[in-house]
Amino acid sequence: MNYADIKKVDVANGPGVRVSLFVSGCTHRCEACFNPETWDFSYGSPFGEEEIEKILALLAPDHIRGLSLLGGEPFEPDNQSAVLDLVRRVRKELPGKSIWCYSGYLFEGLADGKVGDHSRVLLEQLDVLVDGPFVLAKKDLGLRFRGSSNQRIIDVPVSLETGEVRLAEEYMQ
Repeated sequence: MNYADIKKVDVANGPGVRVSLFVSGCTHRCEACFNPETWDFSYGSPFGEEEIEKILALLAPDHIRGLSLLGGEPFEPDNQSAVLDLVRRVRKELPGKSIWCYSGYLFEGLADGKVGDHSRVLLEQLDVLVDGPFVLAKKDLGLRFRGSSNQRIIDVPVSLETGEVRLAEEYMQ
């Protein structure tokens, strides 16, 4: 997997101060995407152990609330294995940090394992999933943590436990 950027300080893609990883590669190609250069799977730099260590170090301070995964598309089948390695390390070494992920795929398909080999197990590592493609006709600058009104902010553990999508209501206003 390649990545486009690692942001040390991000306050736009989840609550509090966060570290964000922008992965490369996306087949959704949403009209008016804010990051179209990341559609290319070869864009940016290779992601490996050195980048995982960097992210863990950036996440370590108490004032950093968690990790946000964006893209590109973290759930692209070609990206899942590397993203899963990262989130498992975060869970193991920094269990108090929240993990958010933005995906153009829908929760239901990911939970059913219909997107690549690791979609369900990767989903199980997340606290929040912002799902659905960006839709220009539904763009709304007044929304928190999402770009268009079709996108949902999902409480992943509760949704997996109940078998029904449960929105993270505290972030939907």
